[in-house]
Amino acid sequence: MLSALIHLFYPHCCESCGRDLAPSEEVLCLRCHLRLPATRFHLLPENPVEKLFWGRMPVEHAAAAYFFGKHSRLQHLIHAFKYQERRDIALFLGRQMGLMLKESKWLNDIHIVIPVPLFKTRERKRGYNQAGLLGEGICGVTGFPLVKDALVRSTFTETQTHKGRGDRWENVGKVFSAHALERLHGRHILLVDDVLTTGATMEACARRLLEGEGVKVSVFCLAYTNL
Repeated sequence: MLSALIHLFYPHCCESCGRDLAPSEEVLCLRCHLRLPATRFHLLPENPVEKLFWGRMPVEHAAAAYFFGKHSRLQHLIHAFKYQERRDIALFLGRQMGLMLKESKWLNDIHIVIPVPLFKTRERKRGYNQAGLLGEGICGVTGFPLVKDALVRSTFTETQTHKGRGDRWENVGKVFSAHALERLHGRHILLVDDVLTTGATMEACARRLLEGEGVKVSVFCLAYTNL
């Protein structure tokens, strides 16, 4: 009865199609959830995300949960959690990433999860780091510890959206630093972010982490696009 009363005053609707959600559904109805374009890259060695890093840096595993498309339901969800304070959407999608990770053969290789950081003024303005929320969702499913302060974005950078591969690397190549690397020694880190295009941001972060003794890095993003 309480659930029905809450639902009456606070409608529980699918973020994609607007239909009422069943009590067992969250953020998306089952129909829209199943229509998210899953890549299944976490089950495929030598997938397109892994190939992005070939010859650039040693990544143990790399994957993205979904394909990103312009004007898609996934783009709508990402826009909502980045710009409309919908933390619940980021946590929900992070949990889906965690469930995918549990299907992979490399789940037990991971020790900790580290999100790609935002510049401090941008995070303060937004109120949170969306990659951190995705990481929370992953850790809620997998049980891995989330380490939010291991990486620091020390310089503000312009958005990467309209930049080419070379410009993206130049934009982020020297803006990250690692904090207290000794606590990461011998750890296999899962580096998490929202959207991956050229891999420049992930590469810049991973390079700093790999300065730690015996550190290994794997990459897992919410969405992959080559746009």
